[in-house]
Amino acid sequence: MSVLNEIKNPVYEEMANFQPFFKSYMKSNARILNLIINYILKQKGKQIRPLLVFLTAKLNGSVTESTYRAAALIELMHTATLVHDDVVDDSNMRRGFLSINAIWKNKIAVLLGDYFLSKGLLLAIKENEFELLKIVSIAVEEMIEGELIQIEKAKRLNIDEDTYFKIIKKKTAALMIACAAAGTHSASVNGEALNKMKIFGEHLGIAFQIRDDLFDFDKKEITGKPSGNDIKERKVTLPLIHAFNVCTKEEKIHIIKLLKKKKKSDALIEEVRNFIKKHNGIEYATETMKKHQSEALNILSSFPQNEANNSLVKLVNYTVSRKK
Repeated sequence: MSVLNEIKNPVYEEMANFQPFFKSYMKSNARILNLIINYILKQKGKQIRPLLVFLTAKLNGSVTESTYRAAALIELMHTATLVHDDVVDDSNMRRGFLSINAIWKNKIAVLLGDYFLSKGLLLAIKENEFELLKIVSIAVEEMIEGELIQIEKAKRLNIDEDTYFKIIKKKTAALMIACAAAGTHSASVNGEALNKMKIFGEHLGIAFQIRDDLFDFDKKEITGKPSGNDIKERKVTLPLIHAFNVCTKEEKIHIIKLLKKKKKSDALIEEVRNFIKKHNGIEYATETMKKHQSEALNILSSFPQNEANNSLVKLVNYTVSRKK
């Protein structure tokens, strides 16, 4: 049994029931929408976010109808942002499949993202899930702000460590916070427990993003992601930021010049990678990731020690050890 299947055990039935629930809600009267929706549903991925919603609900009580709506709302908003991200990034691939914009072009991709956003709004309003809508809307606002800050800063390659964490808290952790908060709220739990779950989601999201950053230094055949891709795209991640913090001024000027080049050869990418390794950027990022892992686990230790808690512990550990 895979680690993810072990993690899903306490909510296996709920996760299985969620798929037809989500699919039925996404249906449209427009043939092209149903065609694209079916295409998207084939790429369901690991389903970490709905899993987090169900596990946090069961940790704090039990899964309810509200939990299903919370998971659906999260998935609709998340899918909308992914579709829009691929348009913004001019990306042709998503989870090993051609992206929506690559097949149906940008206009349809943007409209599809808007459709998912509107479906999420309607789901919340129809069922009077205003608190869930607030939780998820805050996350979407944060994610957009994070993306815009990153775009602004990336032009000048002047992202320091504080700015980096500000960006990933908004871009990645915000949705994890929403998952944990929505799941907890759906079990009719609020107050201090809800606030703790939000902090848990933040640490989980930060650890998740740092692990993603570290994939750039793994072998291509292990992750399926081209090694050095972040360097090629001028993404300033934690390993590079640390190397800049401890290197000489001359080294930093030289590396920035390399990163600003439009065409980056394999030799250039390898030089930047070696610079990061020389200054222990990978070790620093790994250590930072483990600190957030530890913080997330500490929060879980104060919650009921049930099957859902055990799975959340496994999920935290899986987040920092996953290979892709």
